[in-house]
Amino acid sequence: MYLIDSCVWIDWLKRRRTPSTEKLEIWLDKGWARLLPVIVQELLHGARGEREQTILRQRFSELPCLPVTLKTHLKAGELYARCRWRGLTIRSPHDGLIAAASVEHGVPRLTQDRDFFAIAEVEPRLVLVNP
Repeated sequence: MYLIDSCVWIDWLKRRRTPSTEKLEIWLDKGWARLLPVIVQELLHGARGEREQTILRQRFSELPCLPVTLKTHLKAGELYARCRWRGLTIRSPHDGLIAAASVEHGVPRLTQDRDFFAIAEVEPRLVLVNP
């Protein structure tokens, strides 16, 4: 099982051939790709109109999501603060939530986002895959 970052999904939706989208294709075929509700939210933010948003909603509603609870949000807030205390500025609090969920479920994260590599310096249990 792998948690897929929104930047990888975006490349996949735009049919960009990258090492990450090639991995994603394999993991989709095997049923290993996972989402979080906040990742779906980020993808819907980028829709260029109602029609595209409807298509995205349908496509991503069918994929399995990892559960997120209050405990996950508490861990995310703590992780975000720990990064800040170490002088690391994470651009989005969503990234703290995504990282916390990845750690909580023990699911490696497929990403190209530099913020997650910074978060991994603070939280060594965050496993990142960057093909």
